[in-house]
Amino acid sequence: MCGIVAASNPHGHLTQDLLARMAGVIRHRGPDDTGLWTDGRIGVGNQRLSIIDLAGGHQPFVSDDGNVVVVQNGEIYNYRELAAELVGTPWACRSHSDTEVLLRLYEKEGPSFLSKLNGMFAVAIADRRDGSLFLARDRIGVKPLYWARLEAGIVAASEIKCLLAAGVPARPDPEGIHHFLTFNYVPPPFTAFAGIRHVMPGTWLKTDREGRITTGTWWSLPVAPEDHRTSVADWCDRFNTILDSAVDWRMRADVPFGAFLSGGVDSSAVVGVMARRLGRPVQSFTIGFDDPRFDESPYAKEAAERFGTRHTCEMVSADMIDLWPLTVWHNDQPHGDASMMPTWMVSKVASKHVKMVLTGDGGDELFCGYDKQRDFFTPAVAGMDDAQFRRSYHESISLFKTADKEALYAPGAFRGLPDSFEVVNAAFTRARSLDRINQVLHLDTALLLPGNNLVKPDRMGMAVSIEARNPLLDVRMVELAFAIPGNLKLKDGTTKWIFKKAVEDLIGTHLAYRKKQMFTVPVGEWFKDRLRPLVTGVLADPRTRDRGLFRPERVQALVDDHLGGRANRTREIRALLALELWFRTFIDGSFDHPPTYDELGIHQVRA
Repeated sequence: MCGIVAASNPHGHLTQDLLARMAGVIRHRGPDDTGLWTDGRIGVGNQRLSIIDLAGGHQPFVSDDGNVVVVQNGEIYNYRELAAELVGTPWACRSHSDTEVLLRLYEKEGPSFLSKLNGMFAVAIADRRDGSLFLARDRIGVKPLYWARLEAGIVAASEIKCLLAAGVPARPDPEGIHHFLTFNYVPPPFTAFAGIRHVMPGTWLKTDREGRITTGTWWSLPVAPEDHRTSVADWCDRFNTILDSAVDWRMRADVPFGAFLSGGVDSSAVVGVMARRLGRPVQSFTIGFDDPRFDESPYAKEAAERFGTRHTCEMVSADMIDLWPLTVWHNDQPHGDASMMPTWMVSKVASKHVKMVLTGDGGDELFCGYDKQRDFFTPAVAGMDDAQFRRSYHESISLFKTADKEALYAPGAFRGLPDSFEVVNAAFTRARSLDRINQVLHLDTALLLPGNNLVKPDRMGMAVSIEARNPLLDVRMVELAFAIPGNLKLKDGTTKWIFKKAVEDLIGTHLAYRKKQMFTVPVGEWFKDRLRPLVTGVLADPRTRDRGLFRPERVQALVDDHLGGRANRTREIRALLALELWFRTFIDGSFDHPPTYDELGIHQVRA
């Protein structure tokens, strides 16, 4: 687990100082080591968090002839098997590092080596033989990778703030912000910054010595029709076989590791397999809140006792609003998800004991675990044609619906931008061969995971230098999930039915079928009392209004509705505040550290 930077300058003016400036911004991602390389035209760099081969895993890895240089952020879980295949060949590995496996496979096979990898990764390869810079990202987008053009080439990195340090201007992108107000996160490939884009999951980007850019897709989410012939028992067997292997591979590490354990189905299943395979107590971590509506610690304790883990639960105040500027700075983009703050907290707790954790991320998106999905699939959906179905689901997940955005936007702002529905519709079109439940899950896997839900464990974990691994997002599990019919995922009103059926014996009936609890904090209630000054002070501040994005009277109406108890506008207010915090952090200012409220010009945070 690391942070990477890369750059290409066809004019031959690329300096190591530029790479060092970019890498220095993300030292939190890899405080153990720094590695930089450039020949003046192409260059790569790495901030390393040492997890595998502590002594021999220094990056970049350079080929024997000095022509190929590789850095990566992430882990290749099947690196031992791949290294074994290279034994006795000219490309045999000399270390025990998974990054060297990437170097040798690229030397042997070129870019086609990507299809052999099982892992989470963002890779940058400088190839002096043709003067190219090759960038690639993992299948699901667990590891981030951004890029932008400069006059003298391109720059790429694990975090956007590296690109800003390289000289990319910090300018807002109206389309990215427009989509943020629909989805509550900026959907990839868009970002909130003009000119900065994601390298998309399962794709690559290459620049040549003249600076020309080509792109391609090396893997796509499965869209083959579901298999209706396999029995429930066989699906459960296949699920458990893959889960067992996926967990086993993700416990490969040369440092202490553990797991996040909430007591939910996903994390309990992962910890259950860890406990069965490890031969010693798993170190498990959770945080508890004094408000029982948000406190999952009793369930985590139940799971910890069942699996005999060495469990750490730290009780914290649910009132963690002071962390908001920190999470915005680490995210680089506006996010309306309040669970970023408790995710940082549990990561901080774990980082006192381990350098790596396994998590349960991905289960809800692959196997239909959200109440929003269950609530959408009413009998009325069956009677909709495809256009109605797609539009209806889009509106059901929209933060600001289309008409509400039109009423919110100031005259002249966001003019001529496409309907955010086009983002959703494109994803639905790619998944049109699937049943409707799996179409929705395909959409969430393609957009929600890399846009928001995987951002949380990556950014909040890396903020405290801890790696998060996701067994449920193993490529074999993803391919299995989209072969299972949707009516086995959402069955008789039960979410994640086939998942729960598969792990019931492992985790017990009570944990398998307990009511889902969201990992969040009661921000909406605080807006009405202790955080009223934050809401009224920031959203009515001339500095905010002078951006000219929104109609002041419409913003005030949202605030008045919420404070007056006429409607719950928590999510809308939270998103507007997050957007303004982002503007002050990245557009108005240029902070090399997480700013305080005072540094952002926000002096009254609480009543």
